[in-house]
Amino acid sequence: MNPIAYLTQHPEIVLYHGLLALSGVVAVGVLLHLFYQRRSSSAIAAWLMFIFILPYVAFPLYLIIGIRKRKNRYKKESVLPNSAKKSKLTPDAAGNPLGNGPLYDAALNARMELFFDASEAYTALMHAIENAKTSIHISIYILKYDTIGKSIIGILTKKAKAGVQVKLLIDSLGSAPLYLLQYRLKKLRDAGAEVEFFMPIFEMPFRNYINLRNHRKIYIFDDQIALSGGSNISREYFAIPKRKSEWEDIMFLIEGESVESFFEIFASDWRYASDKKLAFNPPKEVKKADIYAQIIPSGPDMQRDTLYETLLSAIYGAQEKISIITPYFIPNDSLVEALIIASHRGVNVTLVTPKEADHAIINLVRCSYMRELEEAGAKIYLYEKAMLHAKAIIFDERSAMLGSVNFDNRSLFLNYEVAAFVYSDKIIAQMLSWTQMLINNSSEGTKKASDARRVFENLLRIFAPQL
Repeated sequence: MNPIAYLTQHPEIVLYHGLLALSGVVAVGVLLHLFYQRRSSSAIAAWLMFIFILPYVAFPLYLIIGIRKRKNRYKKESVLPNSAKKSKLTPDAAGNPLGNGPLYDAALNARMELFFDASEAYTALMHAIENAKTSIHISIYILKYDTIGKSIIGILTKKAKAGVQVKLLIDSLGSAPLYLLQYRLKKLRDAGAEVEFFMPIFEMPFRNYINLRNHRKIYIFDDQIALSGGSNISREYFAIPKRKSEWEDIMFLIEGESVESFFEIFASDWRYASDKKLAFNPPKEVKKADIYAQIIPSGPDMQRDTLYETLLSAIYGAQEKISIITPYFIPNDSLVEALIIASHRGVNVTLVTPKEADHAIINLVRCSYMRELEEAGAKIYLYEKAMLHAKAIIFDERSAMLGSVNFDNRSLFLNYEVAAFVYSDKIIAQMLSWTQMLINNSSEGTKKASDARRVFENLLRIFAPQL
């Protein structure tokens, strides 16, 4: 029989081989793009396995969530703070993992306060809003329309009516219910406040990658005071009065030169969302300052993975102690290796993480990394009270990192984040005391696992780059 006639009579054969050929083209295309982006071997293996199993699901998903650095005409401009151009003093290079580069010179600050208690953080936030005279700029990942969210929206509405410039930037995926039900923001907008959603889910389809979310938490008041940390706006973070189910987190207030760095990160995000530029108005009065801080943004709007490089440098440079507090511990191989080498060098490596994270998949994937670290001599503490959502790392009791950054691939390579490296004996002493409190309320060590479970846990590491 004529081959063409045969194929005409059996179109299912043409369809089968056509889909098979298309699968091969898709796999090669994704592989070439992964190589072009110089992705890690684990990321390449994860995507290729996904494409092999479900090629027609994996390919569109890769286009949505697989790209982490954006290089097209809709790309958000890189964060390049004007404050970096100023001449600043820097702390002793031995305690400064960033070095004295031109972009992240340490800024001097007159005041810095830490808030380990949710009620204190909420009080500080409300006090700052109530006392703002000219401007309030807020960037948030999750804003729930619960009792806490309503109270914040209510007072912002009041300040907008009083003539204060209120600008609220909300991540559209993190706050999806509010994004979908925007009538809840009508009074705030009618009062004169400007509200924008970062990467709206159903708008600007060629600008948006649903996997690249704005996880930064920034509050700026009158261009003089900034609040930041890990807390979103909802009852889980700011329950008043304190409840047992309330999450443990850390926020900080800073006053000084670092406020300008926070402002310029916010201004860059705001321009991307609204196409409007903002200008910083520095305070006229210069207060005595002695607290050094370096504000480091990370994410798709950065040309390099500066924060990741900083963490690696700080881990390799540590001489005595590294204390990591994080809700999600899913590092890449380089970070794990750096921590293991640090432990072998005699550095006291400590990890404090929740006994049960708020995502079941996280509990499974993290186990392999924690066991590997524990076997290398590190101490693992599982916090047994409410969900531990705080993010902080202390190096040699000389410097500390805190902010919105989790110790995982998503925070370090996908999300828009911001962290502060702080150099202050007083601040670090407070953080050490808080860390010890967490350890006192934790169980030490991971549970013993069967060989079968270990194999399963190690298998899940293939999917770690996407979490």
